[in-house]
Amino acid sequence: RNYHLFQPLLYQVATAALSPADIAAPIRGILARQPNTNVILGTVTGIDMAGRAVLIGQRRIPYDQLVIATGARESYFGNDEWAAATLGLKKIDDATTMRRRILVAFERAEDSDDEAERRQLLTFVIVGGGPTGVELAGALAELAKAALARDFRRIDPTTARIVLVEAGPRLLPSFPPKLSAVAARALTRLGVELRLDAKVTHCDCEGAVLGDERIESRTLIWAAGVAASPAAAWLGIATARGGRVPVMSDLSLPGNPEIFVIGDTAQVEGRGGQPLPGVAPVAKQEGAYVARVIAARIAGKRAPAPFRYRNLGNLATIGRKEAVVDFGRLQLTGRIAWLVWGLAHIYFLIGFRNRTAVAVDWLWSYLTYQRGARLITGQEM
Repeated sequence: RNYHLFQPLLYQVATAALSPADIAAPIRGILARQPNTNVILGTVTGIDMAGRAVLIGQRRIPYDQLVIATGARESYFGNDEWAAATLGLKKIDDATTMRRRILVAFERAEDSDDEAERRQLLTFVIVGGGPTGVELAGALAELAKAALARDFRRIDPTTARIVLVEAGPRLLPSFPPKLSAVAARALTRLGVELRLDAKVTHCDCEGAVLGDERIESRTLIWAAGVAASPAAAWLGIATARGGRVPVMSDLSLPGNPEIFVIGDTAQVEGRGGQPLPGVAPVAKQEGAYVARVIAARIAGKRAPAPFRYRNLGNLATIGRKEAVVDFGRLQLTGRIAWLVWGLAHIYFLIGFRNRTAVAVDWLWSYLTYQRGARLITGQEM
């Protein structure tokens, strides 16, 4: 791909609130004023550590310092066959595919005379009660109950069924229990059905099985877990849980100080010995830190102190006017939290154009209850 993506807002593309170009920017454009950079579009097939070269097919790209930041992919906990029956949300293509599947489901329900088929089409199952699952469930509920409410003649979109499945005892397990409860109540008010302490034991293109219960659905969304990219295979090393690469305190590879691994690909211990979560703020701080390490090496200066992640807070929104924010000692809910969430996400977008576009789209959606990106693109199989 030739773009940098702000993943925390991918779910808004999937639910027709934003367009893909609102949350992504071409890498060449971002680096246009950096004449000492060179952008290569290609697929990495391996790394020659002895020869210090990145392999792109038959091409070799030599390096002095290498930073691996290849992100993550969905993990199905040993049930990789479920990938064919579920929708993930890691790339723009994933988001536009999900948007198409959701909108087409309403269109097909409108055309169907079979009540059972209609119910199946208008049932959406989201697996995973973390921030992605919670925010997606809230946005999908509002899409059905507000933005699409008057668009159809033979069906009532407000009767769409959204089921959020979480294997643990509460939503947002990385948040304090109080905020998890607030999020659960907000989703319930939106009509989302919560299935806590429920594990998916089987899923296919027609539905999902939760223990003794089967939910018939044509749209199964997977937000339950991730695994690191294949970077460890390129490096030929043993991995930690989820395929992540263990690194030193300066985020370099043990025995290879010229190779750094950051973001979702890296296994970095935080305070207390627990691995840092695979979220955007962690990757952002790691990237800035490695840049300082490399700059110090080039300048012949002393290396920075070991990396320490500074947790600036956790945020999640649940539809209009409702969000939860955890700043440690300070916890916010309701409209204030929703405003903080919105301002933070606009701030972290790249480029004035994207920030302005998202702010305008959100304002229009807030005032009209409409979604401006309800386009069915591509081909539904």
